[in-house]
Amino acid sequence: MDLRMMAFDSPLFSVLQHLQDAGDDSDKSVSCPSRTYARDAKAMAATAADVKESPNSYAFIVDMPGVKSGDLKVQVEDDNVVVISGERKREEEKEGAKYLRMERRVGKFMRKFALPENANTDKISAVCQDGVLTVTVEKLPPPEPKKPKTIEVNIA
Repeated sequence: MDLRMMAFDSPLFSVLQHLQDAGDDSDKSVSCPSRTYARDAKAMAATAADVKESPNSYAFIVDMPGVKSGDLKVQVEDDNVVVISGERKREEEKEGAKYLRMERRVGKFMRKFALPENANTDKISAVCQDGVLTVTVEKLPPPEPKKPKTIEVNIA
């Protein structure tokens, strides 16, 4: 409906009309999230993690039962984001056996963690033991305090 036809010709109503027209013409790919975004969001929501800070490091602890180390990937993006991703694969069904109930999640998973400024991205380690992945990021040493600069006073 065109508001200008109803004698509403103020600037406010023209802005409202523009917004209404933009909503009608928008294409579906802009208003709806992409499949990749939806898949990644679902994968991130389903992966629980604990984050611990110690005096010398940060630890990211993620339960990974049944995931082989070859199916895990730990990366650093943009020099300050740790990305933990992988895939939990379904067991191959043996002949004559069938599932009566499947409650364990299978499929891809991912978590992203923004690192603080004092994280040393050159010193990251990852260990998966007993189905628990621990990614440790060491902290940078605190900066040395600046010593006061002494300026020699000349006598004129």
